[in-house]
Amino acid sequence: MDFQQLGLAAGLLRAVSDQGYIEPTPIQQKAIPAILDGQDMLASAQTGTGKTAGFTLPMLQRLSTRSSNGRRIPRALILTPTRELAAQVGDSVTTYGKYMPFRAAMVYGGVSFGGQARQLRQGVDILIATPGRLLDHVSQGTVDLSAVEILVLDECDRMLDMGFIHDIRKIMARLPQERQTLMFSATFSKPIQQLAHTLLNSPVQIEVAPRNTAAERVEQVVHPVDRHRKRELLSHIIGFHNWQQVLVFTRTKHGANRLAEQLAKDGLKTAAIHGNKTQAARARALKDFKQGRVRVLVATDVASRGIDIDQLPYVVNFELPNVAEDYVHRIGRTGRAGNEGRAVSLICDEELPLLVNIERLLKQSLTQDVVAGYEPSFSPDTSTVKAARSPGKPRRRQQSHRRSGSSSAPRRAGAGTRG
Repeated sequence: MDFQQLGLAAGLLRAVSDQGYIEPTPIQQKAIPAILDGQDMLASAQTGTGKTAGFTLPMLQRLSTRSSNGRRIPRALILTPTRELAAQVGDSVTTYGKYMPFRAAMVYGGVSFGGQARQLRQGVDILIATPGRLLDHVSQGTVDLSAVEILVLDECDRMLDMGFIHDIRKIMARLPQERQTLMFSATFSKPIQQLAHTLLNSPVQIEVAPRNTAAERVEQVVHPVDRHRKRELLSHIIGFHNWQQVLVFTRTKHGANRLAEQLAKDGLKTAAIHGNKTQAARARALKDFKQGRVRVLVATDVASRGIDIDQLPYVVNFELPNVAEDYVHRIGRTGRAGNEGRAVSLICDEELPLLVNIERLLKQSLTQDVVAGYEPSFSPDTSTVKAARSPGKPRRRQQSHRRSGSSSAPRRAGAGTRG
């Protein structure tokens, strides 16, 4: 199948061709016809599967075939959990809509409210926003949502994790009842299904990969190491293998800053992005990383959403996430667009229960590789380790988990989807 068979307009096909794309991805093949047909949708797709184009292209076409009644207020609203993802989606709308007469705007925190308000007053057809900043504009009367025809909730699982549910419901109250609503999520978790039940009208449900699977092109390996030697081992791995573009995850903003400073002292050009950084600083760090001026980018989970680099080769979990599903999101930053990737996790003894949670989610044991000279003082065997309790989740009885023995040769992840 090619894009022409999906029934897209000539201007959209031209924009797709400009990007060098010929065949739609599985999510695009399933989502585009259903959206063009006007159906509500609940779609499960990992990042890197082409889901942004999967809703952007048909959204643009539907707007082009319906009259705006001469009003230039938002007719399409796309909500995202983070500034970076909003910027990424905004770029996609600009890219695919360049031959169409639409104006798009992005509103999110960290930049001038006044500048955004002026842009909104000048007239906008498509609005991409984070929930909090959008509500600021609503409360100040700088945006009118009464004409929204299409609502997209992108990465709505992350928005729920970040506590945006109340903001989302406040925004919903400002929207017309008659609209098309599209929800995209990495998983079909129970909270997502409950939200879909309240927001969607007879939705088509699309799932392009098994639930909670890791990226199929990502090689995953675990290096057990004592906590106080993690930074030393990370510098060694990057230098020994001459890695040139590495995305490193920490749990906290303070930890990201500290690690970036330490890696810089080791001679590695490093930048950090997290919620305390200004939007300008985050955008600059990401640009420098993409263009190779920064070798290592240290990020927290929140800031990582929207980091979209087709050929990012390496992701490192300096610290494992407290929630197992976040591991899948993290490693999904690599192995994208048909490229192979490698995900490395540095684990200390305190993180063994978190590793158990991740392996149970993935339904596989991750290969362990003890690096010579960095042997841990603890036993990395997790067969008798109890799973950790995820924050905010009830404790459940866990089965003991037995793993295969360690191996120095990492193995590829099992079945899944690109991240």
